[in-house]
Amino acid sequence: MMVNLSTKYAGLNLRNPIIAASSSLSSTSEGVRRLAEAGAGAVVLKSLFEEQMQAEAKYLDQVFEPGWHPEAREYVGRLGMEIGPREYLKLVEEAKKTVSIPIIASLNCISPKWWVNYANQIEEAGADAIELNISLMPSDPNLRSQDIEQLFLKIFEEVKAVVDIPLMVKIGPYFTSLAWMAKELDKRGVSALVLFNRFYQLDIDVDKLKITHGHRFSSPEEMSLPLRWIALLRGRVKCDLVASTGVHDGFGVIKQLLVGATAVQICSTLYLKGIKQINLILEEIESWMKTHNFDSINQIRGKLSQLQSDQPEVYERLQYIKAMVGIE
Repeated sequence: MMVNLSTKYAGLNLRNPIIAASSSLSSTSEGVRRLAEAGAGAVVLKSLFEEQMQAEAKYLDQVFEPGWHPEAREYVGRLGMEIGPREYLKLVEEAKKTVSIPIIASLNCISPKWWVNYANQIEEAGADAIELNISLMPSDPNLRSQDIEQLFLKIFEEVKAVVDIPLMVKIGPYFTSLAWMAKELDKRGVSALVLFNRFYQLDIDVDKLKITHGHRFSSPEEMSLPLRWIALLRGRVKCDLVASTGVHDGFGVIKQLLVGATAVQICSTLYLKGIKQINLILEEIESWMKTHNFDSINQIRGKLSQLQSDQPEVYERLQYIKAMVGIE
């Protein structure tokens, strides 16, 4: 029995639904080549952070002569930011020459200030798509939920207006109404939502009295959050839904596909087990599909989403009630 793992993601043809997420593994064209050879259906390049853009502008500001006209200072400073770190544009170009699978650029942003023109340059460099990793942690007590939501939408809209390639948005789960945010991004033409952004985890070294990093890698238990939300959003938004965080093996991928994911991003498992894990995941998926007599990804996608379920309540309150009152 032949199994067809190919899928279409945000208009891009993928040989399988496994996407190597943005990480240091995809920070060089050689790294991208290794991920492609290991079997990835697409690769998201290591993120370019807004702070990197700001650092370049700050450097230019330091070399300005004191007598520069203010308009000239602003023009040259803006030019430096718009050109941006050239190394990233070079990475996009080299990655496209190295592999035949889709290359997705990643912009990690907290404002729309500089990304409009730079996103256009990334498109011109040959990226097949752009993933906006909007990393706003809603920690400022002076900002209302509406303020944060509107900033998300503004960042997306301003970049969307200047690029023609697919534009994905990777978001965190911290919204008063995640479903509303998903719908609003969908209405504005987002190609896909990547669920979820895994924010930096911190810990405390009690002996040195210092802040340290917490768990760098995800655990399989963390998969339940995107699993639930993809199941809830499937069929309620038109855009593709991509699972991210906590997927470590083929069965994790299968679960996400069953609730409606178009594709699945993996990262931590590649660090923990090596990039050979991609091929092992693909083998697990193929074996499971043959066992259950499925010959294509489309046959299983969304079979267990809330809209398709004969027990839609299990995605919302039933399990909570069972846990609280002990009902079996």
